[in-house]
Amino acid sequence: MSPGLARRIPQKTGYAPLLKLAGPVVLSRLGIMAMGLVDTIVVGRYSSTELGYHALGWAPTAVVLTTSIGLLSGVQVLTSQAIGDNRAADTGAILRRGCIYAFWIGIAAAVLLAGLGGPLMHNIGLNQSLADGATPVLQIFALSLLPILVADTGIFWLEAHGRAIPGTIAMWSANIVNLVLNLWLVPGNSGLPVHGAVASGWATFASRIALLIFVWILIARWPAAKALGAFTKAPRNPVATTEMRRIGYGASASYFTETLAFAAMSIFAGWIGAVAVASWAIVLNVAALIFMIPLGLATATGVMVGRAHGARDPHGVREAAKRGFIAAVAITLLICAIVGFGNTMIAAAYTRDPAVQAMTAAALLLSCLFFVADGLQVVGAQALRAQSDIWVPTMTHFTSYLIVMMPLGWLFAIQMGHGVNGIIWAIIIASLLSAGLLWGRFLWLTQPAR
Repeated sequence: MSPGLARRIPQKTGYAPLLKLAGPVVLSRLGIMAMGLVDTIVVGRYSSTELGYHALGWAPTAVVLTTSIGLLSGVQVLTSQAIGDNRAADTGAILRRGCIYAFWIGIAAAVLLAGLGGPLMHNIGLNQSLADGATPVLQIFALSLLPILVADTGIFWLEAHGRAIPGTIAMWSANIVNLVLNLWLVPGNSGLPVHGAVASGWATFASRIALLIFVWILIARWPAAKALGAFTKAPRNPVATTEMRRIGYGASASYFTETLAFAAMSIFAGWIGAVAVASWAIVLNVAALIFMIPLGLATATGVMVGRAHGARDPHGVREAAKRGFIAAVAITLLICAIVGFGNTMIAAAYTRDPAVQAMTAAALLLSCLFFVADGLQVVGAQALRAQSDIWVPTMTHFTSYLIVMMPLGWLFAIQMGHGVNGIIWAIIIASLLSAGLLWGRFLWLTQPAR
C-alpha cells in the first residue's frame, strides 16, 4: 500500500471542503431524481392516466428501495470513520462486505415487492382500473432493485473517500440511457408491445443496469482501489459486519418510516381522485428533486462529521455540522424563492391538463413552507448517524412522520376536504417537528464538557 493511503487525512476547515464534496454529491443525487423526473414528464405528457399508474406503482417501490438503501448506509459511515482513524486500508473490505450485503438485500427486496405489490394495489381502496394499471409498473420496478442497490454501494464508498465525481459521471451517464429509452418506448411507436408507464418502467430497469456497469468500471479505473483491497476477498470480521448492519438497521428503519408516510400521502391522493393523484405525483416529484440538494449536503456533512468523529475531534464534529446547517438554510431559502415565483411554469412543464396544472401550481406554492425544515432534518439526521448515534434519528422520524404526519394528512386531506393542500400542511408540521428534535439532540450530544 502506498504511504499516502496510510496517512491520516486531515480535516480542513471552512466551507470549501464541504462544498467541494457536496457539489458532485448533490449532482449525483439530482441524477437519481432526474430519472424519476424524466419518467414523470414523459409519461405525464403522454397521458395523465398513465402518470397516475406510474405514481402509484412507484409509491410502494420507493418504500422498499429507500429502506434497502438505508440498510447500506453503514458502508459510508464506516468508511468515513476508518479514514479519519488512519485505517484507510480497511475500507476495501468494507466495500466488499457491503456489496455482498447489497446483493442479498436486492434479491429479497425484489421478490417481496413483485410478490406482494399487486395484491397490495388491489386491497387499499383504489379504483380497480388504477390498481390494474399500477401493478405491472410496480413489478417492473421490482426487477431494477438489485442493480441500483449494488451500484449505490459503490457510489457511497467513493463518496466517503472524497471521490464523488466518478459517481456523478456514472449517474448522469445512466440518465442519458434512461432519457433515450423513455422517448423511444413511452409513446408506443417503438415496435415493441409496450407504451406509457410500463414502457417507462423498462427504461428505468435498463438504465439501472447501465449505472451498475458504469460505477464498477470507474472503481476499477481508480488506481488506489486495488491497493485499498476493493478487489481482494474481505477477511472474515464478524465485529465489523455486525457494526455495518447495526448502522444500517437504524437508518433503514428511519427511511422506511419516512417513505411509508409519503407513500400513504399518495394513497390519500388516490382516494381523492384522478386529478388529485396526478397533481400530487408532480408535487412529490418536484419536492423529491429539491430534496436531493440538502440530501447531498447531508451526505457531505456526514462524511466530514464521520472523519472528525473517527479522529476523536469533538470540536471538528461541531464545526462540520454547523457548516452543513448554514449551507442547508441558505440553499433551501433560494430554492423557495425559485419555486414560489416559478410554480405555474413548473406545473405546465409536467402536464397539459388544465385542472392538474391549476391544482399543482397552488400546491407547489404552499410546499415552499416545508423545504427549509425538510433540508435541516436530513442534515441533522446524517450528522447524528455519522457519530454512530443511530436510533434517536429513527425514533424522531417515527414520531414526526408516522405518529404526526400520517394522521394529519388523512384529517386535513380527506376528512376536512382540503385535498392535496391538506397533505402538504401535514408535511409542513411534521418536517418542522423533525428538524427541531434532531438538532436539539445534536446540540445536547455535542455540548462541550465543562
